[in-house]
Amino acid sequence: MQNRASVPVGSATISAILVDDEKLASDELAYQLQQFPDIEIAATATNGLEAVKLIEDLEPDLVFLDVQMPGLDGLGVVRTLRERDIPLPYIVMATAFDQYAVEAFRMEALDYLLKPIEADRLEVTIERARKVIGERNRAALAAEAPTATPKPALQRSKLLVRSGQRNFVVDAQDVVYATIHDGLITVVTAQVEGQSNYRTIEELQSNLDPDVFWRVHRSFLVNINRIREVVPWFKSSLQLKMDDKKQTEVPVSRAQAKRLRALLKL
Repeated sequence: MQNRASVPVGSATISAILVDDEKLASDELAYQLQQFPDIEIAATATNGLEAVKLIEDLEPDLVFLDVQMPGLDGLGVVRTLRERDIPLPYIVMATAFDQYAVEAFRMEALDYLLKPIEADRLEVTIERARKVIGERNRAALAAEAPTATPKPALQRSKLLVRSGQRNFVVDAQDVVYATIHDGLITVVTAQVEGQSNYRTIEELQSNLDPDVFWRVHRSFLVNINRIREVVPWFKSSLQLKMDDKKQTEVPVSRAQAKRLRALLKL
């Protein structure tokens, strides 16, 4: 078994979130993970609701998830992510109880660790994570490589935006960004903020110029000409400060951060 401190040649950083309501357990796991230089702890959470929000915002590769927590437990976190159609990271259940193993693997958990977590057993989990995440990343690159995104057959130059009791017609190029929350799309321009009649971000994006409008996060579509500032966020991720009245900060997914750096030559 390879030395825990070594990293396979060519390995990318694996972002992780730790979720445990017991601080000592979370701190101990964070300490153990320091032995793996390619594991980057993006955040920690102490309850299930906080975990769901962090997973949606940060899009980690890996989540170490305690099973028994007050309120929303670990299994409930996975169910909630699926109900909200939030793409699942690879989940490692970490608990002092073994009776949840069958249910955890039924929910497609990557692994199931019993506390106290043994160093050699954690190494097996990390090797498994490296393998599946590496395969996923290679498949994603292969899918993107062959052709550039085709321009839609019909690009809308005008959009209808509902604000209060009024319906505004706005130029598509004036849109700063659009976002979706609880199935409702909000379109923001320099002058108007309101709801769109499109049902999904994908549907809206397919009707706009792909050279201008960029899906930087599963919940955000931005006009690249209306980016005011690129803001470093955590160790390897970014946020965009947009050119609207509120100077809204929009998260950039890890998958899109590399493209952003190439686009802006960062």
